[in-house]
Amino acid sequence: MAEVPKIVANNNARAKAKRAGARALRGTMDIAQIGRGTIADIAESAGQLVATSYADNMVSLIEPRSRSIRDIAVDGEPFAVVATDDRAYVAVSGAEFDGIAVIDVATGAELAAYPLASGVSALAVSPDGKRVFAGRAGDAYIDVAVIDITADRVGTIEIATGAAISIDALAVDHTGHRLYVATTDEVGSQLVVVDTETARIRNTIVIGAPIRSLALGPDNTAYVLTSDLTARGEVHVVDLAAGRVTGRFAVGDTPTQLVLGADGTRAYVVDYNRVSVFCTQTNTVVDTIAADVQPSCVTVSRDGSTLYVADVAGDVTSVAVEAPKPLLYSQFMASKPVAMREVRALEPATV
Repeated sequence: MAEVPKIVANNNARAKAKRAGARALRGTMDIAQIGRGTIADIAESAGQLVATSYADNMVSLIEPRSRSIRDIAVDGEPFAVVATDDRAYVAVSGAEFDGIAVIDVATGAELAAYPLASGVSALAVSPDGKRVFAGRAGDAYIDVAVIDITADRVGTIEIATGAAISIDALAVDHTGHRLYVATTDEVGSQLVVVDTETARIRNTIVIGAPIRSLALGPDNTAYVLTSDLTARGEVHVVDLAAGRVTGRFAVGDTPTQLVLGADGTRAYVVDYNRVSVFCTQTNTVVDTIAADVQPSCVTVSRDGSTLYVADVAGDVTSVAVEAPKPLLYSQFMASKPVAMREVRALEPATV
């Protein structure tokens, strides 16, 4: 088992103290403290949450209503996770190689494992669940491993070469025919567009600052989250049809993740001590969800009604969010944010 860093242990101690205060102020809360430290990633599948804890080589399946938890041991340190309606695909870092573990969410069984050469840094899954894409970085090169789940074989798409180059995020469009690869090197960052049928690069869109996260909207738009010491956190709005950046907006100081809501009108941006709510219709921050403990990652329920916020103490908190009403034309032209009722924090489940 990997040793938990002291900074994580300190965060756990502070988290317990803050939760005790929250109980006193807000009434009784059912909290189960397991104390595994930072949750690396989280996703939803079949009404359950799939959370990865790299400190103890565990994947946790959480039933939000009952707050029941099932733990699945994997061979290595799990970090990234993507999910379909009934499967979770988990990137696992091992001593000799990385790999992808396939987990049946209903039974909790590990169905398959795919060892991969080079270091995996990002994951995506096709809408039909038949292909999983794993971004990898080697010695001055990057590529994407394509796992054909049906055929049970692995192919490779070569992306680029260069010093200090990496893949920061992956996303697949709703057709499954386009893969978007966010890359950063010594010069800057780009969004590489790949045809998944031919495995050929179709376009490269320059972004600039180091990329932290990537999400695709329903209107052929990509939202690219970047952050550096100069501009801090920014969301770059990319018109994928035109192949260019059409807007850039400040959001937070040191953001690490961006996730879109179910209808694409809200984006949730994870920062050091909060989650910012970004309206994609007006390109403005319209709300902030404050966090007692540093958030590490988020995911949104399939119906868009609930945001799940995971943190460095190993807790997952559910937050009720309201889908926005459509903007009137006059509102859109004035760039005014849509009214949104106050975010309400519900009882947290703990991993």
